[in-house]
Amino acid sequence: MAVITQYVVQHKGVDKLVTTDKREADKYDKMLSIADNLAQYIAAKGVALDDTICEELSIILAKNKDGVAKLFRGVEADEVLDSESADVVSINDAASDK
Repeated sequence: MAVITQYVVQHKGVDKLVTTDKREADKYDKMLSIADNLAQYIAAKGVALDDTICEELSIILAKNKDGVAKLFRGVEADEVLDSESADVVSINDAASDK
């Protein structure tokens, strides 16, 4: 009988990721924490978004933080998208990718 250690990342009471890789679980958990902070920041700045849209936007920004950072440094969006192969990410994909 084998013993398998699994790491479960929960967000707002929902299992978002189940993996046997602790590093992957920690990375995903950190991304979700960043997304929560972004959503809080967006709301505090007075941007009125539906909760689902705000959560999805925050997760996309957090998941693609390197590309977003390039945009802040002045890199053109087309160049960033080309380097990322223009992947389209949704909140449902985020959970199923892992």
